[in-house]
Amino acid sequence: MSEIRLQPLTRARVASLGEAGRAWAEGLPGVLAELAEQWGLTLGRALPGGSASYVVSATTRDGAPRVVKLVLADPDLADESRTLVAAEGRGYAHLFDHDVERGALLLEALGPSLDRAVLPVERKLEILARTLAEAWTVPLGTAPVLAPGEDKGSTLHQMVVDLDARHPGACDPEVLAQALAYAEARAAAHDPDACVVVHGDAHAANALRVDVPRPGAASGYVFVDPDGFRADPAYDLGVTLRDWKVTDDRPRAELERLCALLAGQAGSDEQRVWEWAFLERVSTGLYVTDFGAESMGRWFLESAARLLRTR
Repeated sequence: MSEIRLQPLTRARVASLGEAGRAWAEGLPGVLAELAEQWGLTLGRALPGGSASYVVSATTRDGAPRVVKLVLADPDLADESRTLVAAEGRGYAHLFDHDVERGALLLEALGPSLDRAVLPVERKLEILARTLAEAWTVPLGTAPVLAPGEDKGSTLHQMVVDLDARHPGACDPEVLAQALAYAEARAAAHDPDACVVVHGDAHAANALRVDVPRPGAASGYVFVDPDGFRADPAYDLGVTLRDWKVTDDRPRAELERLCALLAGQAGSDEQRVWEWAFLERVSTGLYVTDFGAESMGRWFLESAARLLRTR
């Protein structure tokens, strides 16, 4: 196995957790050795992961490729194994085994992510919409029932308010006001009967190519790293465009075009997609700023201001 090197965002998350984060990072070699023995694996090279995990390639005793993922010991992180078990490979990576105590997943080996594919943006959005359509078939009972006021619009509203108070001046006042107005609109429109189990972080980097065509992966891609909670399906569509780097001279008009295109592909409403996308851009900017990724947070927040002020 190669030397353990955490991704930059994971290092920031580890640092934000203090002693608990350091203990998790220092314990990785021992935990990986135990899992290799438990699951009969030969561990390989580290793989690109998310912002809160360590991911490594592996091979079973009979030569089958696998991936081992160790999730950061953070109480705020979702139990992604719950969603993956219920999905049974429909729109998601197959989960072969998991160890709840160690926060470990034994996953299907997959190809490169969609964000690395050399494809037109329209084609990428089509793939994301088709993959989400399969992911949304996860039974609703998989995700906990929401208590009053726990819909995603309400929780994002509170999060933005709290993070803005912790980082005064990080977010432009007009951007903040617009994000909170969209959060209020999405909360007011919340309909429990229209919810699905959303992925929760369905951007192109979390959609990975399947190496061999299979049921549940009609688009050729499946998702990894689900949060798995009940929400408006348009929320997932908004997340796909949360960090889309629009380079057109009229960035807002271009992103609105993409929202309309994606909404049409998924049978959703373009204004809802736009509102979720803008709200997620702002909330994510504040969120990553809060755990130390300030340059990334600044990009999100400055791009939101540009979208607000240009057509």
